[in-house]
Amino acid sequence: MATSKKNNTVVPPVVEGETFTSLQIAKDLGSDVSMETKLRLLYKLQQADSKIDKIYLLRGELPLEVQDLEDSIEGLKTRIANLEKDIKDGEAFVAQKKQDMVSSKALIEKYETQRNNVKNNREYDSLSKEIEFQSLEIELAEKKIGDTNRALVEKKEALANASATLEGREIDLENKRKELETIVEETQKEEEELLKLSAELQEQIEPRMLNAYKKVRSNLRNKLAVVTIKRDACGGCFNKIPPQRQLDIALSKKIIVCEYCGRILISPDFENEQ
Repeated sequence: MATSKKNNTVVPPVVEGETFTSLQIAKDLGSDVSMETKLRLLYKLQQADSKIDKIYLLRGELPLEVQDLEDSIEGLKTRIANLEKDIKDGEAFVAQKKQDMVSSKALIEKYETQRNNVKNNREYDSLSKEIEFQSLEIELAEKKIGDTNRALVEKKEALANASATLEGREIDLENKRKELETIVEETQKEEEELLKLSAELQEQIEPRMLNAYKKVRSNLRNKLAVVTIKRDACGGCFNKIPPQRQLDIALSKKIIVCEYCGRILISPDFENEQ
């Protein structure tokens, strides 16, 4: 009696930090899909991601500028709130010290009246000390009022500057937001379609190849991890590719990586088809 055997495909594990160079020498990528199909999927993913990159490039630094302005405004609001509290506390302190001075002056008048009617030197000396103490309290209060008023002048000036800066930043933020919203509205539909396409393509690509693709992309300024040959040279770093290697690339039978930049090299026919 014949027995049937299940043909289970073993998927090699994803290696952290894997690149196309390591895949180039790998014997098995764990799939029955032809290498040409794998390369076409990878190139389509690169094309979709490049278009997404262009959309983000169009937005430029606007998202970061908006975030920086929002953070700056929050900081200014906190500073203004602290200054307003300091000014309120300072004014309350000055009012209290002025009230203390009134109380001290009233006590001095009281003690002077009592001193004029004392019957012995001990009472006279005691009242004189109280008068001297209250006089020192008035001098100290005057000094504290003067110091606080000078500090209040500086804080009010700082508050006015911070408020003016806040007003300007809020205007800048409104303008930047409008500019960003305009760009987002113009590109939102295309971006959503491209993000959907990119996600669908990533699901069809083997994990190891996808991981290597993302790794190489993250290390490149122009984010081009998959490039065609242009004028007998790598489409990424523009170094010359030997004729025999170009023939191998045209066959699309295996992964071929640029020995200079580490990008996957694919046939120019792929680009013409696109």
